[in-house]
Amino acid sequence: MLEKTFEPQAAEPRLYAQWEASGLFAPRTEGAQGAYSIVIPPPNVTGSLHIGHALNNTLQDILARYHRMKGKAVLWLPGTDHAGIATQMVVERQLAAAGNAGRRDMGREAFIEKVWDWKAESGGTIVRQLRRLGASCDWSRERFTLDEGLNAAVRKVFVQLHREGLIYRDKRLVNWDPHFQTAISDLEVEQREVDGAYWHFAYPLADGVTYKHPVAFDDEGKATEFETRDYIVVATTRPETMLGDTGVAVHPHDERYAGLVGKSVVLPITGRRIPIVADDYADPTKGSGAVKITPAHDFNDFQVGKRAGLPSINILNQFGAILDWKDTPTGLDETQDQFEAETPEFVVASIPAELRGLDRFAARKAIVARAEEEGWLKEIEKTKHVVPHGDRSGVVIEPWLTDQWYVDAHTLAQPALRAVEQGDTLFEPKSYEKIYFEWLRNIEPWCISRQLWWGHRIPAWYGPNGEIYVAETEEDAREQAMADYGSEVALTQDEDVLDTWFSSALWPFSTMGWPEKTEDLERFYPTSDLVTAADIIFFWVARMMMMGLHFMDGEVPFKRVIINGLVRDEKGQKMSKSKGNVIDPLGIIDELGADPLRFTMAILSGTRDIKLSKQRIEGYRNFGTKLWNAARFSQMNEARRIEGFDPVTVEQTINRWIRGELTKAERAVSEAIEGGRFDDAAGALYRFVWNVFCDWYLELAKPVFSGADEAAKAETRAMTAWTLDQTLKLLHPVMPFITEELWAELGREGPAREGLLIGAEWPVLPDSFIDAAAEAEIGWLVDLVGEVRGLRAEMNVPPGAKPPLTFVAPDAVTAARIARHRDLILTLARVSDIATAATAPEGAVTFVSGGATAALSLAGIIDLTAERARLAKEIAAFDSDIGHVMKKLGNPNFVERAAPAVIEEQRAKLAEAEAGKARLQAALARIEALA
Repeated sequence: MLEKTFEPQAAEPRLYAQWEASGLFAPRTEGAQGAYSIVIPPPNVTGSLHIGHALNNTLQDILARYHRMKGKAVLWLPGTDHAGIATQMVVERQLAAAGNAGRRDMGREAFIEKVWDWKAESGGTIVRQLRRLGASCDWSRERFTLDEGLNAAVRKVFVQLHREGLIYRDKRLVNWDPHFQTAISDLEVEQREVDGAYWHFAYPLADGVTYKHPVAFDDEGKATEFETRDYIVVATTRPETMLGDTGVAVHPHDERYAGLVGKSVVLPITGRRIPIVADDYADPTKGSGAVKITPAHDFNDFQVGKRAGLPSINILNQFGAILDWKDTPTGLDETQDQFEAETPEFVVASIPAELRGLDRFAARKAIVARAEEEGWLKEIEKTKHVVPHGDRSGVVIEPWLTDQWYVDAHTLAQPALRAVEQGDTLFEPKSYEKIYFEWLRNIEPWCISRQLWWGHRIPAWYGPNGEIYVAETEEDAREQAMADYGSEVALTQDEDVLDTWFSSALWPFSTMGWPEKTEDLERFYPTSDLVTAADIIFFWVARMMMMGLHFMDGEVPFKRVIINGLVRDEKGQKMSKSKGNVIDPLGIIDELGADPLRFTMAILSGTRDIKLSKQRIEGYRNFGTKLWNAARFSQMNEARRIEGFDPVTVEQTINRWIRGELTKAERAVSEAIEGGRFDDAAGALYRFVWNVFCDWYLELAKPVFSGADEAAKAETRAMTAWTLDQTLKLLHPVMPFITEELWAELGREGPAREGLLIGAEWPVLPDSFIDAAAEAEIGWLVDLVGEVRGLRAEMNVPPGAKPPLTFVAPDAVTAARIARHRDLILTLARVSDIATAATAPEGAVTFVSGGATAALSLAGIIDLTAERARLAKEIAAFDSDIGHVMKKLGNPNFVERAAPAVIEEQRAKLAEAEAGKARLQAALARIEALA
């Protein structure tokens, strides 16, 4: 006999150990009905399971378990990402905390050895945590983006792309983290709103040039007064960058400055002449309409500089400090008479001595103070603006001009665009294609080098005269150098490592053994599905498409991309530790078990923003309890599996009906999972288990179990056990633990059960199981009882009251049904009597169900005056809600500014309130009719 409750804390570790020991996580090798494969988005090796991981991996596991039960050879390939910055940061902190030498003191090789030691002892915690969630990955194939096989794949890809001219070295702007002293990707940049200012500076015109600047305007906006100026005003939030200004831009059609284009201004402080150029980037409606151009320290300015042919002058070192003589290659100082333009020595010489070596923010204060003192500071405009910060370092990120390695992403993007345009790879939901297309059609060169030690070291060696030899091994590089020099020369390998996303871009094929032609590649590539989040469509999905198509003979890496939503708190706010609204999935699993969390993730997955609360998860824990209690009830009523039982043979109406309802549920669940609609699958399971099987079938079966008809009793017991078995199969992909436990416990009764539920065959039920006559019969009964129950609730009938029910002039079919189900109606509808009459009795409320008119006699049972007042009050509350929402939706400002999800939520509230009001108005009309 089942225990009273399911104890996940004890059962889950035991069940997971059984699954792993069974070998069923690995793809079947015999009798497979095709192949299904999916690669896990590799979490950072430093990471812990968060709620986003719980969602993403639950959906993947549903797919893996479903296709495994469908008889396919399923490969769900797991692994972790070496996470360059994150891992290096963790180890450096540990070294510092232990009082050990720092990274640079111990040297590269010793530090890398420490990182590998950390990885062996502490890395991969998240892999162990995924087991807690129930992830049925093939752990025997687990990969790491820095393992030997993937390292070989990375080197081969780098070398081949370099030979094809698709990887090259260039000087361009990057997101520079002065704390970690490395370039970082856009994904590692966090935009934060901060208090700041626009400093308005006057840049004097060179050569005595002046112009008429408008200072007064009429009602039509035409200038009526002018003043003569010998300067242009520019505004900036980063005054320190003016040391690197190489131009001032105005809009080509800005009449104020039409005569100044081609002239020059003198840059305050440095005295350098810089040209005035015309460019659409300058907005005439903002500020003075003139903008300073610093190509080496602003991404927009970099593009303006390219269009206008302006030089790029870098004025910061890798620490974010103003350049000093120590930052120059020669180490010279100002005693040198002359420097070549734009060299570091030339730049340092042009910087006032008191600013050299200052931190960028200290330099900002010093420049503002000097501008105020010398009179070229015209205005300080306080503002709030968005400033990029390193997501791990927390420091302000600098656009910085450096030599880096780049991929020609534009060329690689073209096949990736075509593949989605022609349907080789599908996005689910389809709307996410827009993000993919927009990024690929406007793609910039991809910076792939990072100034770190932990990662794939760039396979490039430098010769004595700066020659670059790109090769898979140092031996190959030496052979190239020998061909150039005719003798052995000293080579130095590039110090940088590759962007983590570079190795991750190869994940679908490198994890299966490429560049070797392995059996796994032959069998499982291209993969079937990719489940991931929208925020890495361009960082990861698009790059996998580019690399897969290029290196796998034009074959896409996956046939479908399923995008999961963002998990927010119950109010729709983004979860963050600072807000205290983070839900820890491991805490939920500890308290409630993995199944309720998984079911909640699945049933809420259909929305872009998932509003999650612990109360919702607790609600779906109750769903598991409902199933457990249904199984206990079945056991108590001796519903055991029968050897040779065939549901085709059942004769009882309720058994033919549940057979059809189960068949419809199987269709709905299968189609939803196949279509990646996990919310529809979970919704169909919930409705069938709770509403159909538990609330109706088992209730309808109670009189049979306690009746005298032994044949009906035996059939219903067998049908209950068979239906419960099929239900466990359907529910297993979503709630694997409780279903596996019930499968084992119920398998102890009846014929011996072989194997685990995870390896059971998915039920595929024939259309003939749907019995129209049984569906109509039981459907009539269910609708009737539902109508009576709804009417009782609307009219506030006391639970203990049993009013009589009268059918008004029923036809022969209805009369026969009344006779057959009289006892059930009395019990389920909680009525005292069932009668037929030509007209409805006085004091009765009429309703129509299944084409028949019925009347529930409520005279003397409810207080009509009190009910009329109650309903009027509740209707007024709905009116208030409706008015409040309509006021919002009728406000153009709200509709224009609010997020689409917020507007949709308000419309849903309105529809719900209007439906509630209509229901109560109908009840009030019935009360009035009674009165």
